[in-house]
Amino acid sequence: MDTVSHHSNLELIHFARDELQKLGVKSRLTWNDDKTKANLFATLGEGKPAGVILSGHTDTVPWDGQAWSVDPLSATVQDERLYGRGSADMKSFIALALAHAEMFAHSPAPFAIHFAFSYDEEVGCFGVRELIADLKDAAIRPLACIIGEPTGMVPAIAHKGVYRYKCCVRGKEAHSSLTPQSVNAIEMASRLIVGLRDMAEGFERSEPRYEGFDVPFSTASVGQFHGGIADNVVPRDAEFRYEFRDLPTAEVRAMQQAVLDQARALEPAMQRVAPDAGFRFETICEIPSFLGSAGDSVTRLAQRLAGEDRTTLVAFGTEAGLFKNAGIPTVVCGPGHITQAHQPDEYVSLEQLARCEAFMQGLAATTSME
Repeated sequence: MDTVSHHSNLELIHFARDELQKLGVKSRLTWNDDKTKANLFATLGEGKPAGVILSGHTDTVPWDGQAWSVDPLSATVQDERLYGRGSADMKSFIALALAHAEMFAHSPAPFAIHFAFSYDEEVGCFGVRELIADLKDAAIRPLACIIGEPTGMVPAIAHKGVYRYKCCVRGKEAHSSLTPQSVNAIEMASRLIVGLRDMAEGFERSEPRYEGFDVPFSTASVGQFHGGIADNVVPRDAEFRYEFRDLPTAEVRAMQQAVLDQARALEPAMQRVAPDAGFRFETICEIPSFLGSAGDSVTRLAQRLAGEDRTTLVAFGTEAGLFKNAGIPTVVCGPGHITQAHQPDEYVSLEQLARCEAFMQGLAATTSME
């Protein structure tokens, strides 16, 4: 099923809804504005106390321009691996959850199992916000959440946040022989970009380390830049995009405020030449960092089900911070490895799928969160 983020995910959502309906399980759907995408929330074990969410995002990144040796939508199995876009990130977890739906529906567990399948995680964790708001409105209070992102079936208890912004700079064009009569948007943008680089170097130089992350300090980087129309025209417009990846212990709001303060300090001189010159900022996405605990009951449950005595930290962002901020204890644990995700010939090993299958069967048979 093609559920690339810029396409609809309804084929997958409707399939899941219909499979659950066969078991007599009703699904709650929450939609995007134009009803082309939906989240699904379902409860298996209706009537039991609220229980554990199994959470996964349905969207994938595209594969345009990548050199695949198999059809990205083929789910090809060879060499003890399952190949396909989303196999690691993270449709295998969703598929295994659905495959165990009947087992969950008749589980002896004293709590319910919930499915939460979201849209648009890859482009900013947009869909899950609607799902979480719906749970609040419906007074559904799950005990815990397990997010099946690819961690090699080792429970992950922390990740950085991802905050992305766009800065649009308006200057004043002029012939390049008359630069004092202009405001060069590229040069003004560059001053902020240098400031961002200074911030990044400051994090690396002096921010307290959070050991366990691949990069144990916060980062800042510029990912895109556009501006100018000709060599002999002082550019009126420029645009760049940048991001912060903040440690769970960092204050990302202060990082963005430092950029805003620098922009506001530059504007008076710009506006003396052109009153409408200045900076405009747009938020692309704000994915909060996640910080769980090895002592959380959901972490201990995930360790027991996965047969692991350790925990890990992951470098990539997930929906975990949003669930945690909604008051739901959360852990990240799923099959596959992020190094395979987003790549040509993305795959998950059959060994990892078997471990996740055992995890699901153990959850269905469990009698306690502890």
